[in-house]
Amino acid sequence: MKAFFQKKGNKTNKEIPLFLLEIIRKYFRLEVEGQENLPKKGRALIVPNHSGVTALDAVMVGNEIQREIGRIPRIMAHPLWFVGPNIKILAKKIGLEEADKGKGELLLKDGQCVIIFPEGADGNFKPTAKRYHLQEFRRGFVRMAMATKSPIIPTVVIGAEETNINLSKIKLTKFLKGTVIPIPLNFIPLPAKWKIVFLPAISMNKFKKSDAANSKIVHEICDEVKFLIQSRIDQEIEKREWIYFPKKKK
Repeated sequence: MKAFFQKKGNKTNKEIPLFLLEIIRKYFRLEVEGQENLPKKGRALIVPNHSGVTALDAVMVGNEIQREIGRIPRIMAHPLWFVGPNIKILAKKIGLEEADKGKGELLLKDGQCVIIFPEGADGNFKPTAKRYHLQEFRRGFVRMAMATKSPIIPTVVIGAEETNINLSKIKLTKFLKGTVIPIPLNFIPLPAKWKIVFLPAISMNKFKKSDAANSKIVHEICDEVKFLIQSRIDQEIEKREWIYFPKKKK
């Protein structure tokens, strides 16, 4: 991700990635709301819904944060991105960090803007037939936010569900316990219309680090974030007029 967002090196290296991202934005006819809710400085935890198999939603959300406020977010990623030295090097180059609570806290304490997907692989790899139905949220992001007093910014992504169609998923239990493998119908992204909405931040200032051990409070905050995201998803889907191609005006 960092390679996409940062301008460095010669003219070719600094312009082509940004140019490609602009093409992607236009291809998806991306619409963005709630940019005013993004903090221009200081720690922040961006919490979107997750879908689309390819993690293109992480690229799109990260790029919009950079475009709007000039900050390069760090993205907490699935451990499979770090299974071997070559893959790990690639992951680091594109701005990924292993989804680890301790690492997330260090990044936030350092004043970073961090993106985390609480649904994990279950959300990213869920069948398209279950699109826009949030999967269970892992609660580590709440503990990270409470321990570092980082505001949580619930974020909604519409369109990724229809960009890459996922037929089903397979859970590996024998060799790679807990690993989920998708069965995608397509790898070339379909031209679904995208919309990203950054919702108002939820402040964590009133909580102490010790509150992160209170499971009741953690559950309540997690449920609140999930409810806010699901409610806005439902609103956006209800008023959406088209997915792939605009209706012709009569």
